[in-house]
Amino acid sequence: MKILIVDDSSTMRRIIGNVVMQLGFARENFEEAEDGLKAWKLLSEAHYDVILTDWNMPNMNGLELVKKVRSEGTHQKTPIIMITTEGGKGEVIAALKAGVNNYIVKPFNAEVLKEKLDGVLKK
Repeated sequence: MKILIVDDSSTMRRIIGNVVMQLGFARENFEEAEDGLKAWKLLSEAHYDVILTDWNMPNMNGLELVKKVRSEGTHQKTPIIMITTEGGKGEVIAALKAGVNNYIVKPFNAEVLKEKLDGVLKK
């Protein structure tokens, strides 16, 4: 099981990584990217089972990344969970229309992430 964590905040990537490890995944099971461009490069080089992405990032934001993943490349069916401070109804709808499988509003806890991960991985 390989997980890609995409967030421009190194602190947030570390928090998400720690939660992922609390859920039983080894550190070597996930990789990190600080923006959508770096994430796209990693996605073009390796297989990932799930993508956890922030919305607000420089260079290529999370919504642009989701649209790109859903429209081209080998990860079109890969589950994507957006983890963001953008909690408005409009943002959630835009993300779902773009192709995210689930949505988490920051701040969140390990239980919420586990529930969302379980939900997308069992499909």
